[in-house]
Amino acid sequence: MMVVVFATMSLALICVWVGQRWLSVALFATSLGLAVGLFLWEIYDPGYGFRMPWIQTESNAGSARS
Repeated sequence: MMVVVFATMSLALICVWVGQRWLSVALFATSLGLAVGLFLWEIYDPGYGFRMPWIQTESNAGSARS
């Protein structure tokens, strides 16, 4: 998936070099959107995603109160 992000960004750079400014802006925005989507998929996917044990999302009501 990262190959798609790099390919769209490379196409955006090529379009700037050729002189197609609006197409370049559209491709760069697309690559940014793909990168954000990939990041969120890798973080929040329960099967494949990264584990972050320092973030506790479960309620520990019994241990917080004494």
